[in-house]
Amino acid sequence: MGETYVVRANKIVTAGPLGIIEQGALVVEDGILLRVIPEGELSSEERSLPFADFGELTLTPALADCHCHLLEYAAGSLYPVAEPAHLLAGKALLLNALCSGVTALGEQICGHPACDLSVGEYRQAVEGLPLTVRFALCGITLGTEGAPHYSALTGSTPVGKSDLLSPKLLGDLVEGNDYPGENVFLNATPANLPLSLTPQAGELVFRREELLQIVKEYHRQGKRVGVHVGGRQGIQMALDCKVDVLHHAHGITPAQMRQAALQGAMVVATPLGGTHLSPNQPEEILSLLEAGVEVAIATDAYLPPSEGLGLSPGKLYGTESLMLLAQPAMVLLREKGWSENDCLRLLTAAPAKVMGCENRFGQLLPGMEATFLAARGIPGLEVTKPEDIRAVYHRGKAVIQRL
Repeated sequence: MGETYVVRANKIVTAGPLGIIEQGALVVEDGILLRVIPEGELSSEERSLPFADFGELTLTPALADCHCHLLEYAAGSLYPVAEPAHLLAGKALLLNALCSGVTALGEQICGHPACDLSVGEYRQAVEGLPLTVRFALCGITLGTEGAPHYSALTGSTPVGKSDLLSPKLLGDLVEGNDYPGENVFLNATPANLPLSLTPQAGELVFRREELLQIVKEYHRQGKRVGVHVGGRQGIQMALDCKVDVLHHAHGITPAQMRQAALQGAMVVATPLGGTHLSPNQPEEILSLLEAGVEVAIATDAYLPPSEGLGLSPGKLYGTESLMLLAQPAMVLLREKGWSENDCLRLLTAAPAKVMGCENRFGQLLPGMEATFLAARGIPGLEVTKPEDIRAVYHRGKAVIQRL
């Protein structure tokens, strides 16, 4: 295709204010959406442009997974790689995400006891790829004996909690941070290990005044901050300290949902798991949305599944499962009267907003990137298998084609 072309399909779900367009068309120019309209409104000049007809398929924004660990932790968990091949394994996982309709990833860099790659090396690994990758620079506390701490800037070298609060390290972490991922682990994490091997998982790492110090530094530098948190006590501390994004928020109470809505705090729900507590259930996601909290669904890839999901306990699940993990909540929303358009936002517009990219992608609107997909139905609502994603476009270029 040339720099300007038209794409049409029997249905376009924009995940934005244009809603659903039956018999719709996208006019793309230089990788940007020029027009998003009913096909009948195409001008004669536009009808003469190169034309891609997706027939009975549905066009939607491409998907975004705003909380994952593909490059740092997942690579070594899924492949028997030593450090020289670590990033090669990570790139394989990025390709897998792209084949699953995911064109935007929120990647957490936390520091890894067995991998000493730098943030710069991770950034270099994604340069030139047909993906948008935003990096969250984090300090992590593992729930293993002694609750060791690591950080994105100190690699495989353990640090003390006081180091995570030091003006120099904290300032550098904030300065290099792209978006509010799980920048702060308010609870020690199981980190994919069984709870029997992580006796301190779930313990609160920071006191209120310490978390407030961290939040103030993010806000002083004009950046939002996200926290890994689960449990009523930790969630309340995060809200009282004006954290911007709660990742997981497993166990959030109705009163805390209302407080989050009043403060404009977002929640990144992870139905797969990710903390010491049971993961977000569809009913909890519905309650959050009904309370006025903006919710994105993410995978925290790659994780073993929590009980009750009907997934194999011996397997790690990742970005290829984003639609499958989101479906129970999206179906419940639809049953409760939410539109298909609003259901889709949990996988597109909301994660784009978490990543600070809400003006670039996540909706099909004139002026935004032509980053979209063609599927056999609405992702996460009607289809859950990557094979049902027939084509993926990133900034106007077809990068995946199963036609």
